[in-house]
Amino acid sequence: MTYRHTTEFLLYDWLNVESLRERARFADHSRETFDSVLDTCERIARDKVAPFNRLADTEEPWFDGDKVHLPQASHAATQAYADSGMLAAAQDYEWGGMQLPCVVEMAANSFFSKAGIGVGGGALLTSGNANLLMAHGTDMQKQVFARNEFGGRFAGTMCLSEPQAGSSLSDIATRAVPDGEGFADDPLGPRYRLRGNKMWISNGEHELTENIIHLVLAKIPGPDGKLVAGTRGISLFIVPKKLVDVNGALTGERNDVALAGLNHKLGYRGIPNTLLNFGEGRFPVRGAPGAVGYLVGQAGDGLRCMFHMMNEARIAVGLGAAMLGYAGYEASLDYAKNRLQGRPVVGGEGKGGKAGKDANQPQVRIIEHADVKRMLLAQKSYCEGALALELYCARLVDEHHTGTPEAAAEAGVLLEMLTPIAKSWPSEWCLEANSLAIQVLGGYGYTRDFPVEQYWRDNRLNMIHEGTHGIQALDLLGRKVVMNGGRGLALLASRIEATVARARSMSKDAPELGDHATALAAALKHVGTATQAAWASGRPDEALANATPYLQAFGHTVLAWVWLDVAMCAQARLSARADAGANVSAGPREGAATGAPATPTDPHTDLLHGKLAACRYFIRYELPRVAAWLRVVETRDDTCRTMDEAWF
Repeated sequence: MTYRHTTEFLLYDWLNVESLRERARFADHSRETFDSVLDTCERIARDKVAPFNRLADTEEPWFDGDKVHLPQASHAATQAYADSGMLAAAQDYEWGGMQLPCVVEMAANSFFSKAGIGVGGGALLTSGNANLLMAHGTDMQKQVFARNEFGGRFAGTMCLSEPQAGSSLSDIATRAVPDGEGFADDPLGPRYRLRGNKMWISNGEHELTENIIHLVLAKIPGPDGKLVAGTRGISLFIVPKKLVDVNGALTGERNDVALAGLNHKLGYRGIPNTLLNFGEGRFPVRGAPGAVGYLVGQAGDGLRCMFHMMNEARIAVGLGAAMLGYAGYEASLDYAKNRLQGRPVVGGEGKGGKAGKDANQPQVRIIEHADVKRMLLAQKSYCEGALALELYCARLVDEHHTGTPEAAAEAGVLLEMLTPIAKSWPSEWCLEANSLAIQVLGGYGYTRDFPVEQYWRDNRLNMIHEGTHGIQALDLLGRKVVMNGGRGLALLASRIEATVARARSMSKDAPELGDHATALAAALKHVGTATQAAWASGRPDEALANATPYLQAFGHTVLAWVWLDVAMCAQARLSARADAGANVSAGPREGAATGAPATPTDPHTDLLHGKLAACRYFIRYELPRVAAWLRVVETRDDTCRTMDEAWF
């Protein structure tokens, strides 16, 4: 079965996305319209992205002193994506959108991430930039900037980090001062002049679109001329590369935003990554120093506004990580099905029996070796589990926006709880899937003759950008699980407990689900006790010293929950097929251990058995890790906290 079949199973069988048509916003849609969007994106990804994935990796962006050059394939992919309407997919019709559910939009975008995340991948930044302006911008800012981003004329970025500050946004030093006497009366928003530097800006300079709209965090000096310490003084500004009028037309003036250099990356090479200088005087505007920027929202409210884009980006990062892992899984699965090597172990029956291999027998495909199956199962459990998690989070977005008040409020709380996991877990474990893909191919996997080494290099970024692994851990243990008296953790736990109860109710016909439920319940209880123990002393330094093991344990517990829920859906579909007379046997297939491909059975049944096997693997092989991770959390182990730097 293909990736498309897995996507459809998760959307239609597990998440019951078709039920969203009962809501007014999605009433015009049907499964046919959802499938049409998936078809379009799958085709564009196959034709415009996948063939050029290696090209984007080898022909890095380069700067000639005036322009950043990208392969023509990147231009074509960017245009094809804009023409598809996906930049505005979830927006209202009046904004050129399709009013698609977020969950369908994310599923459709997954095809692009899997086909080549570095080819035209900046489109997701543009969409996120415009979505932020739709939430926090003025009507004029929406019309001039967001509308043109949705239409593909303008591209968008997010400019947070600075060379001296990195992830510590409270230490940013970019300044924004009012631009003249009438600064507050500009129709595009209160007008400021910005001076400073921004680092690690993806798609910060290119010629893919007519204009680039930078969303920039900066601080407005107080009356004493000093910047406010911490995050309270951070404001958000629209800083276009080229100035525009109130109709969105280019004025012909270049804003004072200059490329200082390109960062040469391990992977993700198709997207230019830049250091930008704002207001250095290279492109002076109207005889005054500083880049022109327009305030978004209220002064001092910039970080709250930016989190709208950051949280969206974090879920997108998780999806990208999942799809890079999935691409490696598919490549290694195909290789394992066709590579002949070794012979099956035979003999050894009875007490003192000796196992061996018969060299006279023909070689077998490596997929018939148990250890290769282990590596493939691990990849499948990581990548399909991560995909399910991201789509579940997207379904929560739809619930938050269109559900009943009570359901919407609960969805918002669950999203807050799950966002650190949605970003971090796929970034770590789908990277591990890519490592296993290389291992399945052996020496060939370590060469550029096969794509799996590129998938690993591309995926390695995802543990770093949009909030590093450690920052997600501090956010989870330091804020999310204790906010509002632990309400979010309690709500998530209640959802997991409900899944456990349903699995136990199915255990009469599917005993394995009951065993899985017992294991998950134990892990959830351990997370709860470890959370309390971590904060028992009331000292944040003790509690947070082991935040990353806590994040790993929490993430594995969440993924075990997701897998158990998916497995119950698969089991229900198998039971329904059995009642309808379909062959749902999971016994050995003719052809096994002969070196020839096994005789195929019903592909839909195979898909469902695959979900059950991946769940079994995750519960039995992965969930036991939780106890070891939590041990250092609940004892507030001080090994790392008290390590003297001289001892290194």
